[in-house]
Amino acid sequence: MSELSKQPVADRAEYNAFFPSEYSLSVYTAPKTDYNGVKFSQPYSGDKYKVLVIATDERYLKMQNGKLFSTGNHPVETLLPMLHIHKAGFEQEIATLSGNPAKLEMWAMPQEDEAVQEIFQTYLPKLQSPHKLADILAEVTAPDSPYLAVFIPGGHGAFSGIPESAEVKQILDWALANDKFIITLCHGPAALVAAAEDNRFPFTGYQLCVFPDALDEGANLDIGYMPGRLPWLVAERLQQLGMTVLNDGITGQVHRDRQLLTGDSPLAANALGILAADTLLEATK
Repeated sequence: MSELSKQPVADRAEYNAFFPSEYSLSVYTAPKTDYNGVKFSQPYSGDKYKVLVIATDERYLKMQNGKLFSTGNHPVETLLPMLHIHKAGFEQEIATLSGNPAKLEMWAMPQEDEAVQEIFQTYLPKLQSPHKLADILAEVTAPDSPYLAVFIPGGHGAFSGIPESAEVKQILDWALANDKFIITLCHGPAALVAAAEDNRFPFTGYQLCVFPDALDEGANLDIGYMPGRLPWLVAERLQQLGMTVLNDGITGQVHRDRQLLTGDSPLAANALGILAADTLLEATK
């Protein structure tokens, strides 16, 4: 039996673009997740509260060597937390910066996981026809806003435009000022950079879990998961801004610091979903 290649695979849809290597996908993806049901006793039965999901609309991320990484939002990191939030009784609205369809890393989709496939089909119309974030900004941040939380999924697609978005900054500022919840994991915390302004960063002093830079600078290159080095490193940037990273590796660790809920990787998606569901349900009591 031949060994799987560690060379990134050319994406024939775009010049100089690459998918992860076959070997890296054998290491990082699986046909099923660790989802084994919800943990809360009673879902939310009202219709007042919703959750905003900010997804990426960009497929390609330019690396330091000029190559393009064919990426997006990681489906496990997106859909497992959404599954727990959905089953907890909260409707979710999906938005992208442009209003163009959300991009998922379909090569990481757990095809044999019935629960994930079900929630994917449930929200597929919204993923394909999301709101333009600027168009719903006034509703989200209104004094009588129905939104209880914002969820920003991971995947390297979270690097594309979201950390520089003025609209994302307004959402984060609104959440912090109004005790709304911010839920994110893996590379999703790159979005928090949007809140930085001049010498002020509202998350200074917060603790979080995030994907380790050491893997993006090491194993992810060595096994061909990415075709080059990232334009910048998320944990390094957040630490420079005054946050404390709790994890060194990826073990599925999650953490809540005030209204910020984070997880370290796809391995944390189920646990973060459980934490998010419990937190949101408690907030509605």
